[in-house]
Amino acid sequence: MAPKVDARTTPGAWGEFLRVRGVVSALRGHATEGYHDLAQSANVFDLLGERYQAALSQLALGRLAARAGARSLALRVLEQAGATFLELGAARDARDVDTARALLDQPGTGEFIGSPADADDAIVRRVVDAAALPELLGRETAAALLEVTGADAVILAVHGRDELRILARAGCDDDMARALARAAQAGTAVGGTRLITEPLGADRDGPRVAVIALSRPLGYLVERRLRMLGAVAKQGFDLCEARERPVRAVDSTAIGRPLEPLVPGFLCAGPLMARVVDQIKRLQGNQLTVLITGESGTGKELVARSIHVGSPRQNAMFLPYNCTTTTRDLADSQLFGHRRGSFTGAVSDQPGLIRSANGGTLFLDEIGDLPIDVQPKLLRFLEQREIMPIGETRPLDVDVRTLAATNADLEQRVAEGKFREDLYYRLSVIRIHVPPLRERRVEIPHLTSFFLREAADEMNKPDVEVSADVLDLFAQYLWPGNIRQLRNEVKRAVALSPPGGVVTPDLLSPDLANLTSETAATPVGASGRRRQNVFLSAAVDDLEREMIRTALDRCDGNISESARQLGLTRRGLYLKMRRLGFEAPAGVDTK
Repeated sequence: MAPKVDARTTPGAWGEFLRVRGVVSALRGHATEGYHDLAQSANVFDLLGERYQAALSQLALGRLAARAGARSLALRVLEQAGATFLELGAARDARDVDTARALLDQPGTGEFIGSPADADDAIVRRVVDAAALPELLGRETAAALLEVTGADAVILAVHGRDELRILARAGCDDDMARALARAAQAGTAVGGTRLITEPLGADRDGPRVAVIALSRPLGYLVERRLRMLGAVAKQGFDLCEARERPVRAVDSTAIGRPLEPLVPGFLCAGPLMARVVDQIKRLQGNQLTVLITGESGTGKELVARSIHVGSPRQNAMFLPYNCTTTTRDLADSQLFGHRRGSFTGAVSDQPGLIRSANGGTLFLDEIGDLPIDVQPKLLRFLEQREIMPIGETRPLDVDVRTLAATNADLEQRVAEGKFREDLYYRLSVIRIHVPPLRERRVEIPHLTSFFLREAADEMNKPDVEVSADVLDLFAQYLWPGNIRQLRNEVKRAVALSPPGGVVTPDLLSPDLANLTSETAATPVGASGRRRQNVFLSAAVDDLEREMIRTALDRCDGNISESARQLGLTRRGLYLKMRRLGFEAPAGVDTK
């Protein structure tokens, strides 16, 4: 079972976890994933000043590289590990380094590089994992950009008004890093070296950039990977800053009573939603792309509106767009616009929703249903802040913040090839999960009171009340439709009540009116059959967990064989286990 380790509070444990995960990946033949885990583990320990632990990770990395035939990498890291062990007097570990060097005389497996898709996946995961600590993120971003571009050196720097500050470097020493960063800032060349500057947002002192020193031109695919990594790293830095930004503490005495709503209709009366409110406030003052997840009817659009109204764009447009039930051509035209005559029926120029929201916020609801052919254009918009309308001959710059929401299992859609993996990673750096109403039962009385006043005012029945029996039923019901269903239920009951009357159980819909305390919140009845009011997705999740657990037990924890028996790809099984928060048998890596 993968341990729950927080890199921010226990970075040493995180470094050790990465080392174990890397060794396990290597033993299973997944050298690319193992390489990135071990390299990041060494960086974590080096950042903490734990030289011995860093050398242990370098030794494991050297063994992996030597077995795979990556001779130059193996020699470099083994030399570093050996020098550290000798300096610290760790004679036995130094002998282990000599044993690992002997592996270089054996033929390599050739598996180290892996396929480009696997390599991109592992590198992006490495940068996303590193976002737990800003110093680690700098180091990992520099190392990842060096590897992806094949550059001579990569420097992360802040071009401040008063001074130049180096955040991280890879492929060069401190003096060369400062010289290259100064040259990039001044727009001058260094010998025959070409300098490319990739923006990574800004911190309190000025713009943050990656300076990439190259002795050869970049190809199109390499440049595209550079842009993708740059966008993920920028999100990571913004997330680190959002975590450190002070936020007014949620009044502990307010738990159990509604807090001041962020927007009309947004109520918070319990600890789960108090955490959501805290996340919203941390993200209001920046321009981050945020993915909001949760079941249908939980209030994801209200979360998006709350982020918007507290942002610098609050006076500009908030434009929602539902990605469901749209064809590829229609979604392309609606989002990005088109020129007159660019296709049959295009009788006039249309700016599209993105340009219409310029200066404001675009909310993409149910983004998991966006046609896959449109997803590359959306990814380019998120990374480059530019769009290419249908029939246009050059890209157009736009200034729009994007918030997205989904109730779909995006990991599963990625595994099925229905959602692009690069777009998934671009969106999932920052997530807010809105819990279902059945996990927030403490809020039901407050929500009922709010919806009752809302419906009574709308229907001019100000004296309608709710009986205690109805509140008891509301507290027991599982609410598969979440807050939307509760609101509709209250509205229906008020409509059927006489002015000044009381809402009683007989005025509720059949599902609730026939509910008893014996069957209300019991997922499985005495006969073993599931009750009708169990939420379907919860039942499916339970079934999937049981099938995965059985397959893993039957295959002794072998992921590949378990995936084959379940009719999944290995990666699809990993993603599904991660989504389900799966407690796998000891030794099984669910990352």
